[in-house]
This record gives sequence, C-alpha cells and structure tokens, in this order.
Amino acid sequence: MTTVLAERVRALIADDPNTGEIRMFGGICFTLNGHMLCGTMKGGDAMFRVGSAQEADALSRPGARPMDFTGRPMRGFVIVSQAGLADDRAIGEWIAIATRFVGALPPKSKK
Repeated sequence: MTTVLAERVRALIADDPNTGEIRMFGGICFTLNGHMLCGTMKGGDAMFRVGSAQEADALSRPGARPMDFTGRPMRGFVIVSQAGLADDRAIGEWIAIATRFVGALPPKSKK
C-alpha cells in the first residue's frame, strides 16, 4: 500500500526540483524545500502538513482526521484515509493544500 501511494505522489511532484524524500512514520515522507510536505503511512493513509490556518478547512474534507500519534493531535497536520485518496485528482488537491503552507516557509539550509 505505502509503495503504491508513494509512486502516485512521486508522479505528481516529480517535476519539482525542490522536493525530496525521507523514510519516516513507517512510510515515506516527501519534503519541499527541506520541510515536511506529506507522507505515506501503513495501510494506505497519508499525512499532509497543512498549517494551522488551513487545518479546520482541511479537516472538513472527506477522509480527513487530525494527526494523532501520541494521544495529542499535532496542530497543522492531517491524516487522510485511503478512501479520501481514491484518485490522483484527490491526491493532487491535498498536495496543493500542503504546498500553500509549506511553500511559503523559507527553505531550510542544507548542512
């Protein structure tokens, strides 16, 4: 599941030279300018970094729920169920939401 979703995300962001990948959360985390953008999770769900200002709107979308790994929700992050990622259009919309937030952050310097 994680590999299939990762391939779908890669296909949508492959043209952007500012993206990268790191293994994280038992899946693959995709970055933009060194900042976490989104990631695949076991079972086919995905995580998106939407920022606090977009969080309520993001949570109102089908398949979205707060990101909660430790018993406390992580502000500015949402998890989207596999059903909410049924087609590439839906994944593209989630990537666009995350990019609005992450793309506005200053690039992390490479060490």
